[in-house]
Amino acid sequence: MIIKKYLAKTEKEAIEMAKSELGNNAIVMNIKKVRPKGLAKLFIRGKVEVTAALDETPAYDSSAKKEGKTTLHSGPQKTVENPPVEEPKPEIPVVNHASEESTLEDRLTKLQSLLEKQMSEKEEDRKKEEEKEKEKPQEQPKEATGANEEKEQENERTKACKELIHQQLVQNEVDEEIAKSIMDEVNRSLTKNAPLDQILANVYQKIILMIGQPYLIDANPEGKTKFIFFLGSTGVGKTTTIAKIASKLKLEKNANIALVTADTYRIAAVEQLKTYANILSVPLEVIYTPEELGDALEDLSQYDICLVDTAGRSHKNKEQIEDIRALIEQVPISERQVYLVLNAGTKYSDLKEIASVYSELSDFSIIFTKLDETTSAGAMLNMRVKTNCPLSYVTWGQNVPDDIGEIDAQKVAKQLLSGKSSN
Repeated sequence: MIIKKYLAKTEKEAIEMAKSELGNNAIVMNIKKVRPKGLAKLFIRGKVEVTAALDETPAYDSSAKKEGKTTLHSGPQKTVENPPVEEPKPEIPVVNHASEESTLEDRLTKLQSLLEKQMSEKEEDRKKEEEKEKEKPQEQPKEATGANEEKEQENERTKACKELIHQQLVQNEVDEEIAKSIMDEVNRSLTKNAPLDQILANVYQKIILMIGQPYLIDANPEGKTKFIFFLGSTGVGKTTTIAKIASKLKLEKNANIALVTADTYRIAAVEQLKTYANILSVPLEVIYTPEELGDALEDLSQYDICLVDTAGRSHKNKEQIEDIRALIEQVPISERQVYLVLNAGTKYSDLKEIASVYSELSDFSIIFTKLDETTSAGAMLNMRVKTNCPLSYVTWGQNVPDDIGEIDAQKVAKQLLSGKSSN
């Protein structure tokens, strides 16, 4: 397989360059805009970078024998006859992680400045009230009250600060109950007159601990073949997510993997995964019934990891959910790993209902997709706390394999405390 990048003024020119060098069989894997940095962007126009690949090996044939290894098959007379559907390639926004991190730090700093400003204004109001009180005739001398008043004033400042942080969490769509529990823990662990930076740091650390460490796929598992199932509703991005993870495992970890798809309801899904399988030079097994997966386990045992794409199912359709159960149960619990794929932009009430239904099938970890289509990270913290299921990967955009990463607890905490992301 040959993979090359081409830089040109327009997408069309870059694709023509790829075809000129690699031929008409070249496949476009990624398209992104490259913008100049700093002052250069005022004088130099941006360009388009196209990543193209040429598969020098023959397409995987489920009926052919492969160098002495057991070949995979998808059953007699069950081939996809429709030609591959070439879908239009959307223009994908470039995500600059360095600038995003800087922006988050800036917003967190601004939040602290805002809190300090409001505290300062309250302090000025308090002093004015004191001056008015001094001008009034005193009926009796006040002894040893200054220290008590100062202590009360500090307590009021701290209380106002905590209320603002609580409001910030709720504005970022953190569940009211979860936000309250965070602030209750802060109240128990800090003194009443704790400084602002200490309160922020305490809340920040509590959010990180609540999110926890990501639960990822082991690139080289010991023992028997690991079957990784991806479940979720239609349109959440399961197939694209599998392609991204497969690319990472194969290209970066050199893992011995195979792809399996049970999503035969959408012809385009099979063809899409077949394209990536050919590019990565890995086999693809097409499964039409749960029993076929059970029959193929022996053939698939030569691989370390099998990524299984399931058909999108409505969590309200019990019959469809039972089909998923039958598919998963073809593999022993010790040899399987399940990921529930959720759209980060879905309503929290729907996310809870979806997770509740799938929790009856199996334990799972959570993947959040389409972070580029939402402005809040509250759903991720909510689902982590409500389901007690570990978070794993997050995705944004459709670039394969770039637009995926493991959940970053620190980044989520900064987003929740610093305002809604503009990305």
